Amino acid sequence: MTSHTWNLFWGSSFVRTPLRNGVGRYVQQLQRVTFKFCKTHGGSQGMREFIEKDLVDFAKVNPGVVVYLKPRRHRSPCLKAEYLNGEEEYISAHNLSSSDIKKWVEYLRMRSGNPVERLRKYQHTDHPSIQGPWTPWTHRDPEINVTEFPSEKLSAAHVTEKTATEQVIELFEKQKIASGSNTS
Repeated sequence: MTSHTWNLFWGSSFVRTPLRNGVGRYVQQLQRVTFKFCKTHGGSQGMREFIEKDLVDFAKVNPGVVVYLKPRRHRSPCLKAEYLNGEEEYISAHNLSSSDIKKWVEYLRMRSGNPVERLRKYQHTDHPSIQGPWTPWTHRDPEINVTEFPSEKLSAAHVTEKTATEQVIELFEKQKIASGSNTS
């Protein structure tokens, strides 16, 4: 499959987060989960076990998620998840065990609701710099490019100016000494 065909079929996007989620507080994106199952069909056995044993614990841990149980006669079981952004996701639970359904419910709980797409890049900015990306070598002396290593000049320790904190501490020490000699 060519990349053009892949893009037409799956689409691609940049990394994004829903509504700047996590700035200030976290808002869970999963709003509703509907468990659709048959009360007698053998393919719904795992779903019924999950409902009997684990559903109450899930509801206690996630009070912001509304849980619906929808029994349907002679139909295959499925999970329907509805997210804050309006997206819905269906997962077939036919012949799945209780532990498999627990894993799928956890997967649905952790999702953002955005569609699964191929990422164009692992980083993205809405306001790119016209100067290009910053690197550690951006403001270095170009002399480094033609220097033969090891170099005595570049191996020497850098002498830096005193920091503002060091200057304030030095002034404080001078004042302390001056005030000590005035009181004597």
